[in-house]
Parts: sequence; C-alpha cells; structure tokens
Amino acid sequence: MTTLISPQTRGVFIIAATPFTDAGEVDYESIDTLTDFYLSFGIDGLTILGIMGEAQKLSAEESLAVMRRYLARVAGRIPVIVGVTAPAYDPMVSLARASMQEGAAGVMIAPPANVKTDEQFFNFFSGACRALGPEVPVCLQDYPAVTGAWMSVPVFERIVRELPQVVMLKAEDCPGLTKISRIRALEAKGLRRSAILVGNNGLFYPLELARGADGPMTGVAYPEMLTEVYRAMQAGNRDLADDIFEIYLPLVRYETQAGVSLAWRKEILRRRKAIRSAKVRAPGAQLNADEHDDLTRMMARIDSKLAALKRA
Repeated sequence: MTTLISPQTRGVFIIAATPFTDAGEVDYESIDTLTDFYLSFGIDGLTILGIMGEAQKLSAEESLAVMRRYLARVAGRIPVIVGVTAPAYDPMVSLARASMQEGAAGVMIAPPANVKTDEQFFNFFSGACRALGPEVPVCLQDYPAVTGAWMSVPVFERIVRELPQVVMLKAEDCPGLTKISRIRALEAKGLRRSAILVGNNGLFYPLELARGADGPMTGVAYPEMLTEVYRAMQAGNRDLADDIFEIYLPLVRYETQAGVSLAWRKEILRRRKAIRSAKVRAPGAQLNADEHDDLTRMMARIDSKLAALKRA
C-alpha cells in the first residue's frame, strides 16, 4: 500500500534526473539503474519530473512513461512525489491522477510566473486543490528564482489554514532560512504542521536542518552526502554533519551555477555508472573540456578528504 506524504513526512528525498540517450531519447533502462543507485544510499523518498528532471522538455506521453517506469522500479519501497506543474489545471490534473493511480505518494506543484501577489498565490493553489480533489496530497514548491513567483509567510499561513491537502513545503527561497524559522514559530503557536524539505541545490543544507527542516529534496549527485549529513544531524552530531558537508561544498557551490548545474550533475551520475549518458535535452548546457577537468579534480578531492575524515 502506498504511503502518502503528510505533515509528518521526514527524511532524504532525491530529485531524480530524467536520463536520455546521446540522441536525446528517454533512456528507460537508465531510469532503472538510476533508481537502484539512489536506493543504494538509503534515501527515504524520490521526487520525479521536477525542474532537474527536465519535465518541461518532455511530451505528455513521455511524462507518463517516465513516471510509470520510476514507480515500477521503486515498487512501493519508498514514497515517490511526482512533479505535475503545468501552465493550466487540466494537464496538471491529468498527470496527477494518472500518477496517483500508479502509486505516487503525492504531487509537487509550483506557481506560474504570472502570480505576483499574495491573493493570486493563494487563489492559484486553492484552484489547483479543487481541481485535483481532496484525496491528492500536495507539496508546494517555493522556488522564486526559477518560477518568478515569491511566496510570503502570511500567504503560506493562509494556505495551511484553508487548504489541508497542502501537507509539504519544498523550501527554495534564497535567502530562505528566516522563512523556515518563521513557519516553525507559527506552528509553535498553533498553526498546523507542514513537512518542510529543502532544495537550493543543497547549498545551505545543514543550516536549514538546524532551522527545523525535515530533510532535503534536491538532486545532489552524491546522495550519500545527503543521507550521512541527515543522520549525523538526527544523532545530534552537528560537527560531524558540517565536516561531511564541507567536503562536498566546493562541488555543491559549483553545481549552483545557473545553466550548468544539470549538465554537471548528469556527468557525475554517468561517471558513477548510474546512467549511460550525460545528455541534457536542448536547450541545455553540455560540459566543455575545462569543466570536465574541474569535475575530475573535485571528485578526486572528495575521495581523498573522505578518506582522511574516516582516518581521523
């Protein structure tokens, strides 16, 4: 039986890439190997068809096929959230309902760029919830750097109070630490709890956990960093969490560069034999020779620093 996302959901959720062949076709066999790769590091959940999954570059038929392949490979072992963001409610609802029928744990929705005020923000999600129906749990993606739509804390408070199926926030505002703290403070005064999973490419990960986030939801190509930092924080060992995170920080920082992050992550996944090709569908960056050299050096330094940490 599928475990649906809820306000109590916690743990490490990976945003999955969508693998392509060198010719640009969906590589379904690499979806299988990539899923196995993610699961091997003890992740708690998977999110597919997000921005990192190049959902906007897939046809409706491809989106359905990718969703079904991931859910079939996961086979109920962990919850899977499906990104269903669309320019209109009808395609959103169509993909959401198909995903829930296949065993998804919930859906993730980001607001459109024309949402500019609190009232518009609330009305968009109110309409989305009505269209989906109350049985579909929703993760609200707050990523203004990409969507162009900024969410205030008061409008999120209203959403939580009036839209009970919004059970999770994917927090990607930047700076966003104070927003997390303000939401948790409202909950301490009686606001219904929301699960908060954080993105921002993992750039502020331990700090966000310390502010009350329930885990990450990002596509870092080293899932073991996410799980090991999370476990250290859960055990109360903040210094170890910071030590592990800081080993990966140069790579995380590099990945944060707009336009190159997906190509960078896909090449890491290819080198780690999780996928067969690092292809990013056009329009999208491909790494040049200098960037390959950067990556080779960074990956080698991660290995050597991890070895030193284990010896310490």
